[in-house]
Amino acid sequence: MAAADQGNIAFLGAGSMGGAILSGLLASGYPAASIRATTSSRASAEKLAADHSIVAVSGESNERANLDAAEWADVVVLGVKPYRIVELVGRIAPALASSGTLVVSVAAGITIDAIVQAAPGAAVVRAMPNTPSLIGRGMAGVAAGGSASDDDLEAARAILRSVGDVLTVDEAQMDAVGAICGSGPAYYFAFTEALIEAGKALGLSAEDAGTLAVRTAAGAGALMVESGTDPATLRSNVTSPGGTTEAALKHFGPLAGMIADATAAAVDRSREMSRP
Repeated sequence: MAAADQGNIAFLGAGSMGGAILSGLLASGYPAASIRATTSSRASAEKLAADHSIVAVSGESNERANLDAAEWADVVVLGVKPYRIVELVGRIAPALASSGTLVVSVAAGITIDAIVQAAPGAAVVRAMPNTPSLIGRGMAGVAAGGSASDDDLEAARAILRSVGDVLTVDEAQMDAVGAICGSGPAYYFAFTEALIEAGKALGLSAEDAGTLAVRTAAGAGALMVESGTDPATLRSNVTSPGGTTEAALKHFGPLAGMIADATAAAVDRSREMSRP
C-alpha cells in the first residue's frame, strides 16, 4: 500500500523523530496538502510552514491546535516528548472516539496500553523509527495494539516505508528495537566522532579525517546492506592475519560486552519511562 493512500496525516509534535518522518514523507512525494503539524511554539510552527509548505499551528497561537488537527486527520502521528504523550492523548481523545482515526506513536518507552487508557478504544500502532528517515534510509520497528486492524498496521507500515524499511514485531520487543534501531544511529555517530579524533591525532587535518571517517562509515554500511554478507564475514575479509587491521582490532577490548551493556541500559531506561 502506498503512503499516498493514507489520507490526511497530522503530526502532533514534529521534533527530531516526527520531523524526520514528516520530511521523508514529503520528499517521497506525499502531498503537502494532506499533512498538517502542530508544535508548542509559534516560531517553530512558522518555520515548519515555511520550510515544507504545510499547515502548521502552534499551541501558543491556538489552544485547540492538537484537537483540531486530530479531528481533521485520518492518521495522527504522536511526535511529542514521551512524558507528554499521555496528557496529549487525553486532550485529543474526543476526536479519536469512534472516528476510526489511526494513532501512530513514535515515543520511546510509552506502551500501547498507556495510550489506550487515555483514549479508550483507539486504534494504536507503536513505532520506533530512526533519524535516517530524513534521507529515506530509515529503519523502524512497529507493533499493533489490540484495537488496531490489519489494515491499520499496514497503513502505519506504508507511512514508514516511505522513509525506509519496516519490521513488524510484538510489542514486548519494542524496547529492544529502540535500543538497536532507534538509538543505533547515535552509536555509529559516536564511533565516527572517535575515529575522526583519532585521525587528527595521527596528523590528518580535521577536514581530511572527517571525510575519510564519514565516507568509510557510509561505504561499510552500504556494503553490509547490499552485499548480503554477514558482518562477521565482512570484518574477517578486511582482517589479514598479522596485518594492520588485526593489530587495531586487538585494542578494541571486550566490544561485544560493552555494546551489550549499553543496549541493556537503553532498554532499562525505556522500561523506566513506561512506568506511571
